[in-house]
Amino acid sequence: MTLGIAVIGVGGAVGTTMAAGIELLRQQMIDTTGLPLAGIDGLARYEEIVVAGWDLSGEHLAAAAAEHDVLSYKQFVAVEERLREIKPWRAIRDDQFLSNIDGDNLVSSGGHRSNIEQIQNDISTLKGECDSVVVINLASTEKLKDDGNEIFNSLKSFEAALDSNSPDISPAMLYAYAAIAEGVPYGNFTPSVAADIPALIEFAEKSGSPIAGKDGKTGQTFIKTVIAPALKSRALHVDGWFSTNILGNRDGLALSNEDSLASKVKTKASVLDDILGYEVEDHIVDIRYYRPRGDNKEAWDNIDISGFLGQKMQLKVNFLCKDSILAAPLAIEIARCLELAKRRGQSGIQEQLSVFFKLPMSHGTPVHALHEQEAALLSWLAG
Repeated sequence: MTLGIAVIGVGGAVGTTMAAGIELLRQQMIDTTGLPLAGIDGLARYEEIVVAGWDLSGEHLAAAAAEHDVLSYKQFVAVEERLREIKPWRAIRDDQFLSNIDGDNLVSSGGHRSNIEQIQNDISTLKGECDSVVVINLASTEKLKDDGNEIFNSLKSFEAALDSNSPDISPAMLYAYAAIAEGVPYGNFTPSVAADIPALIEFAEKSGSPIAGKDGKTGQTFIKTVIAPALKSRALHVDGWFSTNILGNRDGLALSNEDSLASKVKTKASVLDDILGYEVEDHIVDIRYYRPRGDNKEAWDNIDISGFLGQKMQLKVNFLCKDSILAAPLAIEIARCLELAKRRGQSGIQEQLSVFFKLPMSHGTPVHALHEQEAALLSWLAG
């Protein structure tokens, strides 16, 4: 069974790492280290995954991989021929939602409906080549907008806004709508507002499309959702938590825009209070674009806690990680799980995939503690 993963932002560091990783697994040059669901039966086989997708740059993925410099030389040589065969489809661009990332591989826009039709055509083409298809959003973070706009409250109002080419509808929403219209699962690995609006949740339930998101939980927040429950279990009070990280890849460049950064900080900052059950007044999240680091991200956490007798203590974490090496395998696993959900006849929000996201979609209050999220996923997989 072949699974086609249509990636929004396929030419980015994470997208190219996904494609390269699948090919390296196919060639048996790497093992499944870093793929948390490798031992689970019933999911699509890694070797039968086909990666395609959209990007603002029309360069084939071999050129993109050389630019991002995530792969070792030996790995790049092994996959170069295959990556040259993957050329991104034309993508949607809207300067009011993304201003720092440029490209000329663009859909010839005739408005929202025309853009959606083109995206649907691309998805339909991949459906003709594979047994199943999943759409995963790995695009650069869009600027934070008012997601409480009334046009997002129902499918009827959203579609009327599409017809009038409302400027409040983002490219991320157009891709999500197109995927749902095609009846294929959709996962949002970015902080951008997309399928998490009421209108598209309604549409996903009607069309039989499983959806999940948002913002992949890879590095600093992953560690936070492990440490915070442990502190809570020992009744240690968190007085303050200062989190900062630096990164220099394309995602970091997008986040150098204050409005895009606001989207990211919003998803990262909401986790702690929900886990602990109280507001951490001095919870600071800071993200900086630092070009020399490239895909090598560094995260620092300083945690101030109070214990028995009111005594003060500190915990410090310095996580030097590789952004795409953490993100790409999770994006693959999300796609495999969404395909399984579709096969099981499920639609709408897939809450059991919360373990993969900083701000998971849920039918109520989301669970953030990693051990609880993992238990829910494994229970679902076993079912």
